[in-house]
Amino acid sequence: MENINLIDTFAEFKELKNIDRVTMMSVLEEVFRSVLIRQYGTDENFDVIINIDKGDFEIWRNREVVEDGELEDPNLQITLSDALKIDEDYEVGEEVTDEVKLADFGRRAILNLRQNLASKILELEKDHIYGKYKDKIGDIVTGEVYQVWKKEILILDDEGNELILPKSEQIPSDYFRKGDNVRAIVYKVELRNNNPLIILSRTAPAFLERLFELEIPEIFDGLITIKKIVRVPGERAKVAVESYDERIDPVGACVGMKGSRIHGIVRELRNENIDVINFSNNLQLYIKRALNPAKINSIKILEEEKKAEVYLRPEEVSLAIGKGGLNIRLASQLTGYEIDVYREMEEDDEDVNLDEFADEIEDWVIDALKAIGCDTAKNVLNLSREDLIKRTDLEEETIDDVLKVLKAEFE
Repeated sequence: MENINLIDTFAEFKELKNIDRVTMMSVLEEVFRSVLIRQYGTDENFDVIINIDKGDFEIWRNREVVEDGELEDPNLQITLSDALKIDEDYEVGEEVTDEVKLADFGRRAILNLRQNLASKILELEKDHIYGKYKDKIGDIVTGEVYQVWKKEILILDDEGNELILPKSEQIPSDYFRKGDNVRAIVYKVELRNNNPLIILSRTAPAFLERLFELEIPEIFDGLITIKKIVRVPGERAKVAVESYDERIDPVGACVGMKGSRIHGIVRELRNENIDVINFSNNLQLYIKRALNPAKINSIKILEEEKKAEVYLRPEEVSLAIGKGGLNIRLASQLTGYEIDVYREMEEDDEDVNLDEFADEIEDWVIDALKAIGCDTAKNVLNLSREDLIKRTDLEEETIDDVLKVLKAEFE
């Protein structure tokens, strides 16, 4: 009966946990031998035979036949009279092999054996999960939401393994309910208290890269290479791509006809705005493309400081900077250069820096004007009176005085 119980336990684990045949046999033998050592002091004279196909096992003990009265170790030796009971042909010095039944171990030993078996198989399963996902770091996995908590989501894969998607690795507009399917990349795999912890991410640049590989065949086939990705999850991303085939337009291939190819990626990322940029080794050209949709007049590269001074028309400044400074920040990350934006006036325009009016306009008023991007007199005069009042939050009289002083400069 004990044999059946143990094999049932073994069969259940083998079926549910997908542990390979050789490993399972090795574990079973190790567990049995540990019990033999505890019971008899040694396992060297035992043969453990495991038959996975039949679902049973046998334990055989080998002992040397000795004369009656000369028995020193009943585990390693057997008296001649006892040996003859097994087979009448045995003689002194020969080896007797007889089967040891599991029931001979006692109930406590059998219970201990079952616990050890379960513990060993659980360890193997943990190692299996850890190894499996360690090899999948950076790959996309799909799972089903099982539990939603405040700081993280518990996801089950198709084998029932537990995966964690922390709040910090979710796109801000992500919203999941139990039963939803989720796609993410394997971000980290750790051992916490000897248990494998698989952390997923939907905010890592690698997630966007894998999505591009899935949606754009030319990237999957290696005809187009992704040089770099930077993103603010759920808001905006910039992807630099390069083609090794002159006949292929990398940007056009990634976007597709009327955005057909990139649409699925944008939808997966909760309408994240994705700029696909043609990579170039020409740094000035690369920076111009990175600052799209702004039109750049000129660029000054400061190699030692890893800085780029970008000059453009006043009306292009807001496009270059982007909402909340997002466009210029991502362009800086993409190119590896800190980008500073400067307004450029027409060559025949004469302009005066606001600091030159310090004698006539108070410093705090000049600071308020600078805060809205007006560094020169013509910057201020190019804006309407109403716009200046609204954007600076200065008093109407103060704005009128400023305009009077500045207009007088050019009259």
